[in-house]
Amino acid sequence: MAPTTTTSRVFFFDIDNCLYGKSVGIYSEMGKRIHAYFQTLGLPDAEASRLHHKYYTEYGLAVRGLVKHHNVDPIAYDKVVDQSIPLEKYLKHDQELRGMLEGMSGVKKWAFTNAYKVHALRVLELLDIRDQFAGITFCDYTLPDFACKPDPRYYAQAMRDAEISDPSQCYLVDDSAANIDMAQKLGWTTVHITDDPQSLHGDFRIKCVKELPTVLPGFWTRN
Repeated sequence: MAPTTTTSRVFFFDIDNCLYGKSVGIYSEMGKRIHAYFQTLGLPDAEASRLHHKYYTEYGLAVRGLVKHHNVDPIAYDKVVDQSIPLEKYLKHDQELRGMLEGMSGVKKWAFTNAYKVHALRVLELLDIRDQFAGITFCDYTLPDFACKPDPRYYAQAMRDAEISDPSQCYLVDDSAANIDMAQKLGWTTVHITDDPQSLHGDFRIKCVKELPTVLPGFWTRN
């Protein structure tokens, strides 16, 4: 991880579908594995799809609903869902992304994900950007009532982890509208990654994380 800085501002970056795009294929693979897991509970296809969507919408993560309503072991779930994806097939060193992150000045960069630590660290390592972050806040599946975005408790946890107390000095880059909306309610500055030109979520909107300097240019060192 990157060395701690003395800056009073923190940029929180979501990981999945944010530091890499949905188009690389991981999003699709993840969806298939989650759906298959629902079916292992004896649910018919239509009901599995309905609950998958319902739990994701209500809790921010399908696994939160599975833990709450089906007594699923989240660690076992993670092994057959997230950890089963051959990430090396989809991700590799991204010099443009790394250069964008390296160019940021005057801020602490923090990874803020709804994934468990194993998957989160695998992604950062394959993209070769793990050292660009001062730390990471991940969903701790070992806790009986673990929080995740958009639960406000999780944003408070991230702020504690990153050692920042002023929400006006927090920035979130995320592809989830629900996560962005909650961050705004809490007083964070937000950047929504979206392909929807009609989106009204976030203080700023970009299609790709690499476009971040175009909406907040003041955080990049000028040569």
